[in-house]
This record gives sequence, structure tokens and C-alpha cells, in this order.
Amino acid sequence: MGQAKILVVEDEVIVARTIASQLTQLGYIVTGTASSGKVAIAKASATQPELVLMDIILKGEMDGIATASQIREQLDVPIIYLTAYGDDHTLERAKLTQPFGYIVKPFTTKDLRIAIEIGLLKHQLERELRENRDQLATLLNSMSDAVIATNEQGAVTFMNPAAEALTGWQQKDALGNEATKIFHIVDEVTETTLENPVTKVLREQQVVYLGEFTSLITKNGKRIPIGDSASPLKRGSDQINGVVVVFWDLSERRQTKLLEQALEKEQELNRLKSLFISTVSHEFRNPLTVIQTAVELIEMQGANLTDAKRGVYLKRIQGAVQSMEKLMEEVLFMGRAEAEKLIYNPAGLNLENFCRELVEDFSIVESRVCEIVFTCHSENTSAVMDEGLLHYMLINLLSNAVKYSPRGGNIQLDLICDPIEKVAIFYIQDQGMGIPEPDQTRLFESFYRASNVQSIQGTGLGLVIVKRCVDAHRGKISVTSQVGVGTKFTVILPLNSESSLIEAIKEGTESNRKEDLDPT
Repeated sequence: MGQAKILVVEDEVIVARTIASQLTQLGYIVTGTASSGKVAIAKASATQPELVLMDIILKGEMDGIATASQIREQLDVPIIYLTAYGDDHTLERAKLTQPFGYIVKPFTTKDLRIAIEIGLLKHQLERELRENRDQLATLLNSMSDAVIATNEQGAVTFMNPAAEALTGWQQKDALGNEATKIFHIVDEVTETTLENPVTKVLREQQVVYLGEFTSLITKNGKRIPIGDSASPLKRGSDQINGVVVVFWDLSERRQTKLLEQALEKEQELNRLKSLFISTVSHEFRNPLTVIQTAVELIEMQGANLTDAKRGVYLKRIQGAVQSMEKLMEEVLFMGRAEAEKLIYNPAGLNLENFCRELVEDFSIVESRVCEIVFTCHSENTSAVMDEGLLHYMLINLLSNAVKYSPRGGNIQLDLICDPIEKVAIFYIQDQGMGIPEPDQTRLFESFYRASNVQSIQGTGLGLVIVKRCVDAHRGKISVTSQVGVGTKFTVILPLNSESSLIEAIKEGTESNRKEDLDPT
């Protein structure tokens, strides 16, 4: 993290100059020095440093701790304390400002560099984690179904707006209360109170579903028929640290003749949504645990940390962050698709050039694992398709092929453009472990993963996203596979997806007109 901008706050002028000189020698940019709290705050606001080295003991009205508190609150800049005082009282006061490190005087240039690098890294990770939490909260708050989360004691820790509307409880009033008080359910037939699903999940440590004819008693006593499920939130493989309940209003559906079918459908939707929440939570916890462990190791080893170990820890952290970013991208993509807000922008492109560039870029990352071989079997490869969705589709298929193939194997991508049928055909063939025949018909279901790949990391969203990309082009996708031999995906897309879409819209309009004219 060279070239970081650093502000030095030290009331001993000679010491401040010495520190500034050391920072310059280490390759950092010194935005200035300050000898008092007021000057430090003013210079921090004016120069926008990326880190502040703060002497705890400053002369004047504000000491270093009070100054650091204002800088952190106003500018969100990480603070590292410089101190010759290590007494418990001083350290306890300093902790309140959430510092990113301490350097005890006298210190060496090496001590200074290690503290700064760790402080900058911790602040970057904190910001990225905060952004990921905000994105996940936005996703939950935008769901039309109600969501309530609890801790391991069954106390409410989160409610989305849909849950507030349905239960009559505001989140600020519900937080900390037992879930049984907020989510009170009864049997519609016997009117007896039912066991709360949160209690049942904490006891059985597995997903549970409400039975039919269950009603929620709201805060004001209103009775609402609901469907719901509850899933455990796990830390690691065997430790439950909470429960998430997903539920929805069945009032309108109860008034229809198709009640039984609606309930069955809602139960399946509920299962998928519960699996979605628990899968996302679990997949986020894995990289978060990696990041937390790596940061703790860096902190513990401190000055004894070698460059080699630092590189290993940073590589682990980088991989975990990339995993979280990929998962969030998949979640947001599925969210747009489920909300029917998937943007589809067909445009002209040359499929051969597109595939060659995609394979070249992909091979830079995966060349040490597998060789990607692209073959074009047509001369004219002009088409009208959505380049972004096409890229997403092929990258996912190639990534899957690499993930389930042995190191050093070959993966074949073939392109055929049929001018008679007016279609483009993509073949992606690997030499991997293959897919058992019973699993092949369910590959494009949300969160479904083949029975022989459960030990390999994955969410079961990749092929679902591929299917959505294919559907957006009004195309088709199929798979053939043999265990131990390999898998072949075939994707057929109209060469002119824009005209295909227009024809589909016309067909749908004419069909609706016929239904409107039908007297029955």
C-alpha cells in the first residue's frame, strides 16, 4: 500500500520531523504535521489523509484521544497512536476511538511500516465488509416477503419493512424481544397457540415449515393467515448463531378455489427463499471467517511477520473478498431476474471475435489449471445479441468446466452459425468428473447441485443465471454428461435475438386478444 497519504500529529517538533522523514523514506506521502488537536483536525479536513499517526499526549485543550475521536467521527480516517504511555487507563480511553494500532516509543522504521500497513489493510477490510453488509441489508429490505432474524437465544435482531407491516411491530420496538412475542402464531382450526418456529429450529437445528391453516396474531390482535419457514443461521458447520424466519400473507389466496395448489406452490417458493437466505448467509460467513483469521494472525505476529507470511495472508484475504464480490454479483443478478428487471440490450457483434477475446481473457486467469481451446466452424458470425448477458453465460459455463475438471485438462468451446436455421450454436465440452444422470434434469433449478460435487464450493446459482441469460435471448440450453468422462453443454441462440423478441411480443399480444374475445 505504498504512496499512502499520512498526517503526523506530534507536539515535539523534532520528533515530528523525524517521523515525517522516516515516512518519506518508506515511500509514503506526508500531508503535513500538527502539534495540537485543533490544528490536526483542520489539516485532516483540508488534506484528506488516508491515515493519521496520533501522539496520545498533546498539549492544549484536546489530547490525542479526543482529537482522534473527532477525526474518526467526521472523516472516517484510521488512527494509529504514538505513545510512550502504556498504562491501562490510557489504553482503555484510547480503545473508545477504535484505533487501528499502537506504536510504542521509541520505535524503529520497521515497526512504523508494519503498523501502518496493518492499519491501512484493516481499514480497507472494514470498509469492504461494511459495504457488503449494507448491500445484503438492502437486498433483505427490498424483499416483498417478511423476514425476521434472531440470535441464538431467540431474541429479534432484524426485521425488514414487510415484516413490520405484517406484524404491526416496528423494528426499533421489536429488537431484543423474544421472537415468540413478535411472531405469535395459532392454529386456525383449534385456535391453539403453535410452537414458535424459532424455538423449533434452535432445538432441531434444521429448516422447519409451518403447517397449513396457520395464522399470525399481529400486535393489535388482528389474525392473518400466513405461510412461512425458518432456517438456522450457522457459524461454521455445526454452530448455530441464530434463525431467519421468512413468511407472507395468504389472506387473498385463501379466498380462491385454488387454495390447495396455491399453498403447495408457496411452500416450494418458501423452501427456495429460505434456502436462498441460509445459503447466502453461510457463503458470506466462510470468506468473512478467512478474513478475520488472517487479520488476527497479522495482528498477533506483529513485528515478527515475514514478507512471505504477509503475502500468504494477503492472498487469503484477497481471495475471500473476491468470493464475496462474486456471490453478491450472483445474488443481485438473481434479484433482478426474479423481479423481472433483468436489462436486455441486444446489439450487433461478431461472435467469433467475441469468443476469441473472451477465451483469451479467461485463459490468463485459468491457464495454469486447464487449457481452453476455441474453434469456429463458420465464416459469417455476425449476430444481434446482448453482449453482457452472453459474456456472463459463457464465463459461467467455462468456470464450471474448469471447476469440475482435472488440472491440465482441455476444455473445448465450439461455435457454429447456421444461416439457414438462423441460429448460433455454442458447445462447451470438458473432460471432468461428469454429472450423474438423475441429477441432469435438475441442474437449472435454484441452489440445486449435483450429488457428486457437494464437497466442492458453490452456491448452485451459476447454471440458473446461465439459463436466465439463455431465456433472455429466447434460446435453448441442454446438457449431456457421463460420469468420469465429461460434460457437454449445448446453447442455441437466435442469430438475431432482437427480431425474435419482437415476434414473441407480437405472439403474446395476439394471444391476449383472443382470450379477451373468448366469451368463456
